[in-house]
Amino acid sequence: RLFLWKKRLCLSVADHFVFRLPGLKLLLGVTGVIPGTREECLTALKNGYLVSISPGGVREALFSDESYQLMWGNRKGFAQVALEAKVPIIPMYTQNVREGYRMFKERRFFRQLYESTRLPFTPPYGGLPVKFRTYIGKPIPYDPNITAEELVEKVCKGKFIFSFQTKTAVQALISKHQTIPGNIWKALLERFDKRRK
Repeated sequence: RLFLWKKRLCLSVADHFVFRLPGLKLLLGVTGVIPGTREECLTALKNGYLVSISPGGVREALFSDESYQLMWGNRKGFAQVALEAKVPIIPMYTQNVREGYRMFKERRFFRQLYESTRLPFTPPYGGLPVKFRTYIGKPIPYDPNITAEELVEKVCKGKFIFSFQTKTAVQALISKHQTIPGNIWKALLERFDKRRK
């Protein structure tokens, strides 16, 4: 829809290890997935593409749980890229994503393995037909007087400091639209809820 309405493509960012897997590099390129390097993201933004970045990355995908707490750590590269490209950050959140794809409960060993190798050995399970809804927050405008650290915080808490705002905005979307703790059965039943679209 984005391409049809706005005539702009949105590229997704993936961890560098994915591009080392045999046969995937070509497929990823065709489907609009780019390596998550600063240079690649800046080039894409300067060429007019939108870039979808998950600051929590693989760690958040593998090890967050149904409490939906953001696991961004000290990540601020996305904010630095937005500042350098002079573009706004648009916070987004997809409801029930943890219910659609689950990870095994006992993850301590896999977490230690991931932290030492940066390779995801934890297999997900699921692909459950839960109702996914993506919510788009209010864009956080480019501000030349803000630091990357302030921007990160803007994204998470909804304040109007670029960096801090991003984290705040995403957490606000989660708080507003996600049942906490997440529940697979509720997420499945939402597929049949005719009152919400």
